[in-house]
Amino acid sequence: MIPPLSEVNGPNPAAVDSNHLFPNGDAHMAEKSQALRAGSHLCRQYEEKVRPCIDLIDALRALGVEQDLPLPAIAVIGDQSSGKSSVLEALSGVALPRGSGIVTRCPLVLRMKKLGPEEAWRGKVSYLDEEVELSEASQVEGEVNKAQNIIAGSGLGISDELISLEVSSPGVPDLTLIDLPGITRVAVGDQPADIGRQIKRLIRKYIQKQETINLVVVPSNVDIATTEALSMAQEEDPDGDRTIGILTKPDLVDKGTEDQVVGVVRNLVCHLKKGYMIVKCRGQQDIQTRLSLAEALQKEKAFFEDHPQFRVLLEEGKATIPCLAERLTSELIAHICKSLPLLENQIKESIQKVTEELKAFGVDVPEEESERTFFLIDKINAFNQDINAVVQAEEVVGPDDIRLFTRLRKVFHKWSTLIEENFKKGGSQPHLQPGPLDHPVLRPEDVRPAAAEGHAAAPAGQGGLRLAAEGAQRHQRQEEVPQGAALAPEPGPAPAGQVPWLT
Repeated sequence: MIPPLSEVNGPNPAAVDSNHLFPNGDAHMAEKSQALRAGSHLCRQYEEKVRPCIDLIDALRALGVEQDLPLPAIAVIGDQSSGKSSVLEALSGVALPRGSGIVTRCPLVLRMKKLGPEEAWRGKVSYLDEEVELSEASQVEGEVNKAQNIIAGSGLGISDELISLEVSSPGVPDLTLIDLPGITRVAVGDQPADIGRQIKRLIRKYIQKQETINLVVVPSNVDIATTEALSMAQEEDPDGDRTIGILTKPDLVDKGTEDQVVGVVRNLVCHLKKGYMIVKCRGQQDIQTRLSLAEALQKEKAFFEDHPQFRVLLEEGKATIPCLAERLTSELIAHICKSLPLLENQIKESIQKVTEELKAFGVDVPEEESERTFFLIDKINAFNQDINAVVQAEEVVGPDDIRLFTRLRKVFHKWSTLIEENFKKGGSQPHLQPGPLDHPVLRPEDVRPAAAEGHAAAPAGQGGLRLAAEGAQRHQRQEEVPQGAALAPEPGPAPAGQVPWLT
């Protein structure tokens, strides 16, 4: 597990002598510098532990491991116009496709990597076999739209195909999120009639995995109990063990209902074990006035500081985008550390299974030219041996199969046992109905002639079996010979204790 910041080992920069740093005795400046140095050191230690965990999962996802094994992730879901895209914009610092109707039409894996203060922003969009390097944050929205049009078409349809967006910047948290299409109920325009069902199927594909943390975005000005996104999350996670609620648009809350919103964030209304947070992102008017994302963060903080009811949520660390980013990073790291042992075992089992399958194909083609000749000769000889076996009509038996004769003996033994048991139960009037072996029915007139020929003196337990066998043979010959034709002479009696058709 990743230790809390207070427990990270290492030298304490705050212990440096302030008089040495500030000979003039400015104690306030000394304390401020010491705090900054301590915070910087602890953050660096923390990031050294955080980044490898997230990079490991991202690398496995890029290799396609998620097709066979579920990987830890945070999936972002919400109804249409819930503010989901605005939350992702605020976290990543880049503008994503937004507007009315379905905006996210493919699952978007948003990978954020925190860089040093002197490093330049960079990004990358990957989909299908395409990979586009980005040097400006303003390029992101256009490239993501282009990728969606290529994958899902230029209409309003959706696709399961992933789009990967990697954003590396000094101003983003170390975090990976999966943005999913917003839930809609009614098809509009050129949308498929079952678009709502398609979107729910896609969302459920992700949130039903135990390895996924569900980030449910809900507007503050609606009844949380009626939101489709939270309802779906509760269906897949009834106890709320892996669901976090995010309330948006607190500035649109009706006057007099603020206390209800505070109750929701404090987990008093619809309980989730991981609780709720509340944020205020850029609205449409802010975008039209070209309010930058950095300015939006300052405006958000001022909103919560000045709000009489919501100020307490900021003090409790449950409000603003920076608090949300810190919370999500901690949740993801804890989730990854919890999932890694099981994931490691699953990968080992998969490797062992594939290795055994490869062994079944035999030795691989040698690299050396001289060895290839002998390899080819061995293959040709083995093929010739198989051909000769087929020509000579030899029975080919697999490693788990048994020969035909062995199978027949087992079947006949079962048949003879069944006949003998029926004789014991029926006494002198045996009557067998066709069963699993589909043998012919024995009638009294088939058995009595055989008994009159002296077979009644056979040893106990064998007479009935012999009479049944001979009666069955006689009955079969009568059915096979055309009417009026003479029957072939019957074979002589078999030695005592021996059944003719078993010899």
